[in-house]
Amino acid sequence: MAEGLRERKKRRTRQQLSDVATGLFLERGFDAVTIAEIAQAADVSVNTVYNYFPAKEDLFLDRSSGIVDRLSRYVRGRDEGESAAEAVLRELRIQVEGVSPAVGLMEGYERFMRVIEGADGLKARLWHIQQEVQLRLEETLREESGAGADDLTPVLVAGQLAWVHSTLMAYIGREMVAGRRPDAVSRDALVLLDDMEDLLGAKVLGYARRAAP
Repeated sequence: MAEGLRERKKRRTRQQLSDVATGLFLERGFDAVTIAEIAQAADVSVNTVYNYFPAKEDLFLDRSSGIVDRLSRYVRGRDEGESAAEAVLRELRIQVEGVSPAVGLMEGYERFMRVIEGADGLKARLWHIQQEVQLRLEETLREESGAGADDLTPVLVAGQLAWVHSTLMAYIGREMVAGRRPDAVSRDALVLLDDMEDLLGAKVLGYARRAAP
């Protein structure tokens, strides 16, 4: 269905607010910028900002919904004969090898990470996002494997795969803040993924393997 005029206007307004706020956060730091200042810079009311973003953290981490569902999408889209872990590792390797901004491999990412490092509210929100990633993945694994409510295997496998994802993202963020080039970080991140795969047990690596139709 084609996007209507009203929806397009709302999307543009939301993007404008996020862009304006992010620019101010990068320039002055997260805690130093108020919602009122963001509203003034974007030429809208404070209420308009809150209508689109219930909390200030949402303005900076406005793409978190895509992150929360990332691992679940990888699992749901796994190939025939491929396990959940194999799908997650394959997709993460594609992102890393492609030097993708989706995993922080881009010029300027260090500025983004420094804003987070300087704000306890953002660090708390990131922790919450990581918990959501794991819970969403657990739900997906339970559905995909047909595990019963008392089966803890989806919980354990989700924890392992969420660890792989969060460790990878933390490593990339740290190396980018240290001033390294995205392509150099990419090469070392691929080695890190290999090392983490070696640490995963056979049960995790083979879990929820997609059968032939």
